Amino acid sequence: MCEPRVLETRIGKTNLQYLLYEGSGPTMVMLHATGFNPWLWHPIAREFSGRFRVIAPFFCDHRNADPYRGGLGWNILAGDFVGFCRNLRIHKPYLVGHSMGGCICVLAHGLVPHLAERMILIEPILLPESWYEKPLALEEHSLARQAIRRKNYWQSSEEAKEYFLSKPLFRNWDCEMFDLYLRYGLTVDSKGGLHLVCPPRSEAAIFVGCASEDPWPLLPKILCPVLLLEGENSKSGPSLNLPKVAGLFPKGEYRLVPGVGHLIPMEKPTFVSMLIEHFFV
Repeated sequence: MCEPRVLETRIGKTNLQYLLYEGSGPTMVMLHATGFNPWLWHPIAREFSGRFRVIAPFFCDHRNADPYRGGLGWNILAGDFVGFCRNLRIHKPYLVGHSMGGCICVLAHGLVPHLAERMILIEPILLPESWYEKPLALEEHSLARQAIRRKNYWQSSEEAKEYFLSKPLFRNWDCEMFDLYLRYGLTVDSKGGLHLVCPPRSEAAIFVGCASEDPWPLLPKILCPVLLLEGENSKSGPSLNLPKVAGLFPKGEYRLVPGVGHLIPMEKPTFVSMLIEHFFV
C-alpha cells in the first residue's frame, strides 16, 4: 500500500501540514471539507501516486481564529493555499476540492489567474450572493453553532466508534474511509482520552469565515476545464444550484452522482477515483 509522507511548510508565521504522495508526473492537489482532514483523500490519492505527485494540505487550526469575531476567512485560506503552492513549487496543478476546499480552489484563482490546469469541484460551497454582503455571526450560522457544540471527548476508540456510527452523517460512509476518520480524525491526550483533530472552536471559526469574499465574480474568469459534482441526496442542492455554477465557467461540466449526499468522496471513493481518471488523465 502506498503511504504518504507527513510534512509541513512555513507560510508567513504559521506552519501548514500536508500529505505528500511521490510521483514523477504532474501535481494533483486535493483540498478537504470543513472539519475533516487530508487522510480522507487517502483511498483516492494512492490510486494516482506515481503517475502524479499528489499533495493534500490540512486546513484547520494552523491559524488562531475567534469564531465570535469573524472566524477564519476563506480568503485567508485561499491566500495560504497560494503561498503553499509557491513554497512547494506547484505550477498549474490539477485541483480536487470538496465543499470548503472547492471554494478555496475558486478564490485562489482571484489571487493567481490561470492557477489550475483542470479542476474537479465536489459540492463547492458557493453561497447565495446576498450572503456575502453581510456575513453571518456565529449565533446566526447554523453550521457554526452545531460545530462549536460538537462532542469532543471519548474515553476510548471503541466509545468514539460507537458514537460516530450512531450519527446519520457517517451512516453511508465507505468502511475504509470511516476507519481512516477514526484513526486520523482523533488525537490522544496525556490521559488517554480522545479529542477531535479539528477542534470544535476551529471548525466553527472556519464556518463563520465562509462568506469573507464573494467567489461569484471569479467563475467566468476561470478558463480551465472544470467538473462540478453534486450528490443526488445532498441537502445542499437547493442553495448551491450547481448546474447554474457549472454554466458560469467557460468550460464547466456538471454531473449528478446517484445515491450519495454531500460527502461524495467518503461515500463513493472508488467512483470519485474513476471520475478523476476520466477527467484528468
